[in-house]
Amino acid sequence: MDLIEKLKELHAETPLRPGEKTLILPDKFDAGLFFIGYAHTPWTERSACPRQGDPENGPECILELAPRWSDALCGLEAYTHIQLLYWMHQARRDLVLQRPGQGSAELATKRATFALRSPVRPNPIASSTLRLLDMKVTEKGAYLHVRGLDCLDGTPFLDIKPVFSSRIPETSNKV
Repeated sequence: MDLIEKLKELHAETPLRPGEKTLILPDKFDAGLFFIGYAHTPWTERSACPRQGDPENGPECILELAPRWSDALCGLEAYTHIQLLYWMHQARRDLVLQRPGQGSAELATKRATFALRSPVRPNPIASSTLRLLDMKVTEKGAYLHVRGLDCLDGTPFLDIKPVFSSRIPETSNKV
């Protein structure tokens, strides 16, 4: 079974909320990606994940980078914050209209996917600014201790970028 078929199967198992609208996914992908590592977080259920991570007071999490990418970290230790791009691997990818926040009438209105920060998107890429607490490089890989994640344990990530101090909110800027 190819990935497109697996996605269709996943979508068939996930119920829609009233008013949500799906589309038919393309038959093939336009690009390929490499997962460079996996996040280790306290959350094993999507419903338990915070809506947005807290780089100051959130729980400490670990980014485990595959050994082949370890050399790409050289110089990153000079930064207090990083941007992590990660793949929300358990998200639906076929909704164009969503009904988030079923708990309140205000948030339960239909909204278009691109007008939301929902994990449900055609390409479920997320971005978080994280506080870099520590970094260890070993033969088995590299381990970045961070605060600010909001994803499931085992979430694959795509890229790490330094955050320059001028782009860090004042409350968390050490520089």
